[in-house]
Amino acid sequence: MQPFVISQIKNQISEITFGTPKSNSLPSEILEKLAQTILTEGAKPEVKVILLKSEGEKAFCAGASFDELLEIKDLETSKNFFGGFAKVLNAIRTCGKIVVVRVQGKTTGGGVGIACAADYCFATKEASLALPELNLGIGPFVIGPFVERKIGKSQFTAMSLDTEFRTANWAKEHHIYHQVFDNISEMDVEIHKFLDKLSAKSEDALALIKKVSWKGTEHFEELMPKRILMSASLLLEDSTKANIEKIKQNLGKKN
Repeated sequence: MQPFVISQIKNQISEITFGTPKSNSLPSEILEKLAQTILTEGAKPEVKVILLKSEGEKAFCAGASFDELLEIKDLETSKNFFGGFAKVLNAIRTCGKIVVVRVQGKTTGGGVGIACAADYCFATKEASLALPELNLGIGPFVIGPFVERKIGKSQFTAMSLDTEFRTANWAKEHHIYHQVFDNISEMDVEIHKFLDKLSAKSEDALALIKKVSWKGTEHFEELMPKRILMSASLLLEDSTKANIEKIKQNLGKKN
């Protein structure tokens, strides 16, 4: 499978799907395309709500692409890569339309950021989540403001330090997921019922709900360059590269 981002509009609902061969991890080209697609779809007057989902029935999103992380050798390239995640999350925040996210399996790192940036999030009971960045030698700095907005600073710090997977029920209790289902089929039935209801609602009212719910996050724009630099600088350290290579090899053995 080649990495892709596609979108289609039906009944005033724009469905955006992304996919990559390695657990839907995100290389920079897909981050750029995903951010632009969200903004483009959000600007269309015929769209009332956006559904964001990933390909397949396993991992929702494994965060950053290890292959690309290992290839990055200079600060500017590193900043551009982590800036890609910032663009996606800020696109969700600023696109003007309600963004519903569908999480069908495990998600880590940047994938957790996407789930937390959602205005409403559906998940299956298999959709555990973790912030493993510290294991690599970096930290969840770029996604941090979006995660903190949902779960608070204390829980964000705990997730950053112990790097353990939390269950889907934990994520629901901490306001990341809003509904959790036993399987994908049940989830998809309820997603479409929910989207159909939203598509019949007042466009102006939906836009105002979006605006009010993100009030107080305007400073995210000026915060992002500082957060990007934190991750970008740490990535260039030899110890970080060694950690990523070791984890990549271990994942390869499991697969």
